[in-house]
Amino acid sequence: MRIEAAKEKVLHLPMTPMILNSLRETARLYTTHYSTMIEGNQLEPNQIQKVLKHEGHFPGREREEHEVKGYYMALTQVEKWAAKGIKITEKHIETLHALVMGNGREHVQSSKYRDGQNVIRDARTKAIICMPPEAKDVNELMAALINWINYNKELPCPLVAGIAHYQFATIHPYYDGNGRTARLLTTLILYLGGYDLKGIYSLEEYYARNLGAYYNAISIGESHNYYMGRAESDITKWIEYFIEGMACSFESVFKHMSEAGKKGVSDQSELLKKLDPKQRKALELFGQFEVVSSRQIGELFSYKPRTSAALCAQWVKGGFLSVVNFSNKGRKYKLSDRYEDLLK
Repeated sequence: MRIEAAKEKVLHLPMTPMILNSLRETARLYTTHYSTMIEGNQLEPNQIQKVLKHEGHFPGREREEHEVKGYYMALTQVEKWAAKGIKITEKHIETLHALVMGNGREHVQSSKYRDGQNVIRDARTKAIICMPPEAKDVNELMAALINWINYNKELPCPLVAGIAHYQFATIHPYYDGNGRTARLLTTLILYLGGYDLKGIYSLEEYYARNLGAYYNAISIGESHNYYMGRAESDITKWIEYFIEGMACSFESVFKHMSEAGKKGVSDQSELLKKLDPKQRKALELFGQFEVVSSRQIGELFSYKPRTSAALCAQWVKGGFLSVVNFSNKGRKYKLSDRYEDLLK
């Protein structure tokens, strides 16, 4: 009930796109910081910001720089998929993991599941938290998890996300990068289920604030061995921890948005209501560029050229965009006069 109450408050809170974009970018930064910090990355938010903007380099800490670039790239991909409303497949999981491990490269080859055994250890004490299933069982277990995520009709989205997080961590399908990929999968499930909260919350911050509680909650069962009790464990403790984290994160977002909204901004909510989710997402692009191409629109939503061109044509017809350059090859678009005020 706390999650739903905070969600409704945030969705109806007056906010300009420019302030919203600022809050969203801050959330991306802190999500990247905290999720990589859980794995031992010690770069501070201001350092991460410099790395992501290519404004700074920290000799001897290249591995940490690669980690934050990879996570940020994967988080950006999650947002694109969510805007597109995809149906999650194993291919999406493999791509997420490849981006996480890809040092910030945009084009990566999908990761393959591990072909041997490994263990999950507490990053602080090095104690074994979980002994995952054998490699021969990973393919079947991952297929079953994705099928359950897509076709579960009984549980609300937050519970599906929490269970999926736990099960992914339990299967541990890769040698490295499982924790980061699990958290990204959780975010994708929540975003697709309508719990994106305008992209300005960070569950990772909740986890990282008390790593002991995170590990204690996810380390449950009679045995850490998958075949000796882990698979049949009562995961109530983890679910309670996860849902409490969502509630705290959502309530924190409402607090921050309320404070930002008091800074003398005009209420543009009525105009924003006329936009569909993809158009609201496109406002981010126009916040960076006055004029854009259909290719840039396509990259924002991971669309093919023909699809993005058709979308732009649809938006021009609906009065959202205006054509700046009418040539077929160099056609450019800007926001129509009616919506330009949203960026002021």
